Amino acid sequence: MNQTAYDPIQLEIFKHLFAAIPEEMGAVLQKSSYSPNIKERRDFSCALFDAAGNMIAQAAHIPVHLGAMPLSVQQAIQTLPLDPGDIMILNDPYRGGTHLPDITLVTPIYVEGTLFGFTANRAHHADVGGMAPGSMPIALELYQEGLILPPIKLAEGGKLNRGVWDMILANVRTPTERAGDLHAQLSANQRGVQRMLELVARYGKEEITAYSQHLLAYTARMTRALIGDLPDGIYQFEDALDDDGLGHDPIPIRVKISIDGQLAVVDFTGSAPQQPGSVNAVYAITLSAVYYVFRCLLGMDVPNNTGCLEPIEVIAPSGSVVNATHPAPVAGGNVETSQRIVDVLLGALAQAAPEKIPAASQGTMNNTLIGGFDPQRGQPFTYYETIGGGMGASPNSDGLSAIHSHMTNTLNTPVEALEFAYPFRVLHYAVREGSGGAGKHPGGDGIIRDIQVLCPAQASLLTDRRASQPYGLAGGAPGQPGENILIRDGHAQKLPGKGTYNLEAGDILSIRTPGGGGYGEQETPKE
Repeated sequence: MNQTAYDPIQLEIFKHLFAAIPEEMGAVLQKSSYSPNIKERRDFSCALFDAAGNMIAQAAHIPVHLGAMPLSVQQAIQTLPLDPGDIMILNDPYRGGTHLPDITLVTPIYVEGTLFGFTANRAHHADVGGMAPGSMPIALELYQEGLILPPIKLAEGGKLNRGVWDMILANVRTPTERAGDLHAQLSANQRGVQRMLELVARYGKEEITAYSQHLLAYTARMTRALIGDLPDGIYQFEDALDDDGLGHDPIPIRVKISIDGQLAVVDFTGSAPQQPGSVNAVYAITLSAVYYVFRCLLGMDVPNNTGCLEPIEVIAPSGSVVNATHPAPVAGGNVETSQRIVDVLLGALAQAAPEKIPAASQGTMNNTLIGGFDPQRGQPFTYYETIGGGMGASPNSDGLSAIHSHMTNTLNTPVEALEFAYPFRVLHYAVREGSGGAGKHPGGDGIIRDIQVLCPAQASLLTDRRASQPYGLAGGAPGQPGENILIRDGHAQKLPGKGTYNLEAGDILSIRTPGGGGYGEQETPKE
């Protein structure tokens, strides 16, 4: 990293100038998108990169994309040259993606005929084909999960590649919605290019380049200082996923964090091998989880860029559940395994910095997918949502209730938007009282969300912490596990955490999410 002298005031100015570009890209993407998952829940991320593929700024969108987005851009650079007017599209988890519904667009920035950088965004599409609506089934191989897009040009020389466009839309259940969301992604990247060119016109290429490198170096220095403040030693922790949806359970994830001066080695050796079911994480996911945890410890003033990872080595054995090999299914690795990786990282770091680390949050995204044919609108529909739960308590405060935590940073789908867009009726939406773990600081409570389908449909559930509980710390009690309930004709049936189910008109799907772990021993009331 560039360590030459810089003006600290200018550094702060450029930090905000760079950060404002992906934030504005995100506003364009959200406001121009079609699907409730992007427009309402904001399930997307936007970022800005230099010509070498280093991420120099990312908006505060989805943490699970933090470490993965740079790998997408690097794959784009290595696969094909991106000329002016070109746009690369990809979702292949083994070539820079995370899971198939997350589609990434990469657009080059050219200044006076020279490649100067890239804009990129990633958005979760509510369907990309595959064996079940929503494209997140309990699959046996990647091919069953949906359409696979290697890095390929969606546009060349400013013109849309109609063959690629038509091929994508021919392989999804909701082509109109997908086309609208893709157009929104195209617009977001173009806005980023426009804003970056304005910065270059104002400050010049040399100053922009210099301060982008200064910011990378600054984040690296701050991360080194953070690691240096932790006591040297080896810190280990283990937790497990409930299962892979195919009867293989539990699935342990183990980590050993070695702190030596200002360097950290994060080693996942000993974690379970990759699984037959779709809970496998690719390396990009594991890298994102590590990035997220250390980034949280840095504080808000440090910019989001790849400098955070410079003093951290991540070891994730190939063929393991934290670094799967092709063609293992990966739909749940992005959403469920990423959460458990964060749990084990925080559990290990709680030994090194107990005053900074909270108890476990709900540890699942409670992925709920429903699709079918809407007879009133006369067209197919696919609904996808992650549902919040309880946050773990910290040494200084109670855990928040009914909130998304850690690797997801999305909102909920408002009841009004959900009922407007889909043939559903929301019968119950409330805090799941008493689900947080007890303690001096109790964990946050989960959520109860009851959705009644008004026509036959197929539902896929990809949830965890149904058998295990989010751990407490320092004597705090664990949070309560979640439950999935199907109510048909007044009869309730408990469903497994993962699976695909046929629903009849009038069925009620009740998702009851886990609470967070408590912190500290609960004080006994004085008589």
